Amino acid sequence: MKKQFSIWTHTKIFVTVLVGAFLNAVALNYFLIPAGVYASGITGAAQLVSNILSDFTLIHISTGILILLFNLPVVILGWLKVGRSFTMYSFISVLLMSLFLEILPVIAKTNDILLYSVFGGVIAAVGIGITLRVGASTGGLDIIAMVLSRMKDKPVGIYFFIINAIIIATAGAIYGWDKALYTLVSLYASTRVIDAIHTRHQKLTAMIVTKKSEELKDAIHARMVRGITVVPAKGAFSNEQKEMMMIVITRYELYELELIVKNVDPKAFTNIVQTTAVFGFFRKD
Repeated sequence: MKKQFSIWTHTKIFVTVLVGAFLNAVALNYFLIPAGVYASGITGAAQLVSNILSDFTLIHISTGILILLFNLPVVILGWLKVGRSFTMYSFISVLLMSLFLEILPVIAKTNDILLYSVFGGVIAAVGIGITLRVGASTGGLDIIAMVLSRMKDKPVGIYFFIINAIIIATAGAIYGWDKALYTLVSLYASTRVIDAIHTRHQKLTAMIVTKKSEELKDAIHARMVRGITVVPAKGAFSNEQKEMMMIVITRYELYELELIVKNVDPKAFTNIVQTTAVFGFFRKD
């Protein structure tokens, strides 16, 4: 029987997504946009397109509106390929960030571009990191990465690199290479903070020691399509007979697995380790 998460759990996720969206909007309107520095992924692409339209055409579309428009096809893809819960909260994050970007004013330009680049990258990373920790995302490349990780058992970093390289190269060619270099600084700071808050690893292995392996197995299979290996285990001190469940997941499923384990067996011991590669069958669709 499928076990639903409590209202408190969904409230916690929503509040975290709300705070993350607000931090991303603050990073953009108060730091990155005034400094002429670009964020990563679809957000950075929206900034760049907004600037190009304003500077070279009579059309003006705000960054917030473009972020929402660019994410719509990505959200539809996520809904079809990833899962409803993850995609729903990711879309809420995008919607809230677009709303905050329209509400919050863009502060005056600054002469200290380096300081604004670093702080903007760090604040945005905190927003992204806490959102990832509750099993959601800020949309854009995170959803694309999850789809790709399920379609191809290959690192998705190359796709992030290509999109960000196009943004940086275009910004540098049009607005000057100094802004492109400051964008690199911001992206580096952002990446380091996200890695510290969440995890840089695309796949993780969870080893769960429990006395409720059957209940836990049923609960995991009700919400996640993942294979589980069960190994007999014995406590060295207590001599209690237990079982160790081993399951390989993507980083986006980590929070959901944590909730499942806490709901079924709060006393279970869970160890999460990096998975460098997977050989053999690993379900990706």
